[in-house]
Amino acid sequence: MTELLRVEGLVKHFPIRRGVLRRQVGVVRAVDGLDFGVAAGKTLSLVGESGCGKSTTGRLLARLIEPTEGRVWLESDELTALPPARLRARRRDIQIMFQDPFSSLSPRLTVAEIIAEPLRVQGLYRAGGRNRVHELLELVGLRTEHAYRYPHEFSGGQRQRIGLARALALEPKVLILDEPVSALDVSVQAQVVNQLQDLQQRLGLAYVFISHNLSVVRHLSDQIAVMYLGMIVEQGSREQLYQRPRHPYTKALLSAVPIPDPDRREERERIRLTGDVPSVSNPPSGCRFRTRCWKAQDVCATTPPPLAELTADGHLSACHFPENVDPATSMTVESQDQER
Repeated sequence: MTELLRVEGLVKHFPIRRGVLRRQVGVVRAVDGLDFGVAAGKTLSLVGESGCGKSTTGRLLARLIEPTEGRVWLESDELTALPPARLRARRRDIQIMFQDPFSSLSPRLTVAEIIAEPLRVQGLYRAGGRNRVHELLELVGLRTEHAYRYPHEFSGGQRQRIGLARALALEPKVLILDEPVSALDVSVQAQVVNQLQDLQQRLGLAYVFISHNLSVVRHLSDQIAVMYLGMIVEQGSREQLYQRPRHPYTKALLSAVPIPDPDRREERERIRLTGDVPSVSNPPSGCRFRTRCWKAQDVCATTPPPLAELTADGHLSACHFPENVDPATSMTVESQDQER
């Protein structure tokens, strides 16, 4: 399947400056070399603990911040190399929906003005902009009379729908969803997630879904990339990650997902990670997860494990001692290198 959005070697380092002269004394390695892609009509989820670089990645994809290294491709255009004029035109095709629906909406503007803003920026409002605003409100499950109210007059779920309508105003091909339901009640979360799935089927949208809620991720995703300290440590389909997690970090995250059935809850092994998350300005040598990993050995401290396909099913893991690998179908890193 052809990838609509493709990321190659994406890096973002923020300088650390100190002193009167603000000299650089180090860097924060927020994103440290990502490769992934997503096809039209599909959802790629980025998951991990807070501070792992998920939201920074989303802003890099939309080019709200500039990458230190790497390339982002949208169809045949390299977004990271486009001049301002060309980038402005392509911004129509990749939009972002933010985590907090209240702070991302201007309290001084009516809902109609908020949704119409991207249309005005692109010079599209005069050609039926008012009707387009009403269409978008109905598309996300709101009424046309809501157009003339202000954000504070709505519930959290309704405000998130307003943000979704604004993101859809320019008919994008890719939506970056940055924790879109984390601030909502569980029942409202389900409504918004179902709305997103319905819109994806109707409009053929590609989603990059950023979340730490693995229950929601399982419901929405086609592909999942697990991030730790700015790097992807495991990547695969929804079934692969939830049924056969390869990386110890993924297994620990899944063990913390709540299970409604008390009998099944007692059967599952709960993995509690020890120690603090290392600093992104001074990550551990070798495997970055080794300081909290119960399987770490000497090689983990000296050699960074590559994100490699250990089996023939496209399931990637960056671990020297991966979980649940079938020896009969496994492919070692050395054999892959020889095939290349």
